[in-house]
Amino acid sequence: MTAKKHATHDTYLASNPRCILHADLDAFFASVEQLDNPELEGKPVIVGGSVEDRGVVASASYEARAFGIRSAMPMSSALQRCPEVVRIPPRFTRYQEFSTKVMDLFHGFTDLVEPMSLDEAYLDVTDFVATNKPPESIAQDLKDRIRSELGLTISVGVATSKSVSKIASDLGKPDGSVVVSPGDERKFLASLGVRKLWGIGPKAAETLINEGIQTIGDLAAMSPEWFSAHFGKSGASLRALSHGIDERELDLTSERKSFSAETTLAEDTGDSEVMHELVTTLSQRVSDHLINNGIRGRTVRIKLRLSNLATYTRQTTLEHPENSAEVITSAATILLRKELQPGRMFRLVGVGVAGIDDPIGSEQAPSLQGRLLGF
Repeated sequence: MTAKKHATHDTYLASNPRCILHADLDAFFASVEQLDNPELEGKPVIVGGSVEDRGVVASASYEARAFGIRSAMPMSSALQRCPEVVRIPPRFTRYQEFSTKVMDLFHGFTDLVEPMSLDEAYLDVTDFVATNKPPESIAQDLKDRIRSELGLTISVGVATSKSVSKIASDLGKPDGSVVVSPGDERKFLASLGVRKLWGIGPKAAETLINEGIQTIGDLAAMSPEWFSAHFGKSGASLRALSHGIDERELDLTSERKSFSAETTLAEDTGDSEVMHELVTTLSQRVSDHLINNGIRGRTVRIKLRLSNLATYTRQTTLEHPENSAEVITSAATILLRKELQPGRMFRLVGVGVAGIDDPIGSEQAPSLQGRLLGF
């Protein structure tokens, strides 16, 4: 897929000094499995736990997505949609190996990298543009390197901000690049559904659509007073995002004080079995990262977002620093049980470990590369 919108080098220099890439690997876990086993190429593949263990889908190849299979879907539902799908148990250590290589490759382009999860990151490549490198060329170079050196495909969004570049990369999937010219942010967003905008979940989108606000352009046309009345303290920032305005800088903090993983559900759920399975899966990911980095943590956290977008964390302190999946899962599950109340519907769940000790056998802080999305 070629870039859908192009910004010239001169346009970037004249209109806005920032050039932010959002790079997101396509169906990462499933793609790694297809790469390791060529017999799976072109077949519907899902990564996740078994039906017997009340597993959920952690990743689905695009062949599987054609059947309506999505991440966080109960495995039983996925198998009903596509009985011939190939299910593979997660191999998080293997995915971490690839993630580390990907982040190393990103750092080969620029030191200004903000990893967001195992398979995505923001890159500030403003200096490349300033030295006469067109934005679309930078995106293509990155895609070519990922494909030639790792055998994976990646989608890239390029814009003057993090939020717009993220939306652009989503629209480019799979294996695409979308470049939004400076000054075109609001026009680019205008025709997109309100659900595409950060901070607008399924319930909020439903409410807005019922009020006749179907696109981001419709939303952007509302007054500051309307935003304040509907979204409270977050109204001003949400209005800015709907206008394509996002001045957030990349987080380049080098010292990792926590490791965490989270997932947004395809559909809100109050099912305790689904929530417990998600906590178990996320705890395993965090454990793998701690072990791979040779570190332990003393504080276990869970992060929960309700259907009304209320978000909060709960945490507990362990007697000793730990990195085992069993201990993390046990502590996180206890925290979760206290929050599973009748009528509560969840749209996001996360597990993390903080209070990180120095790496085992080392006085150096763990590398930023390959980190999981932090709380």
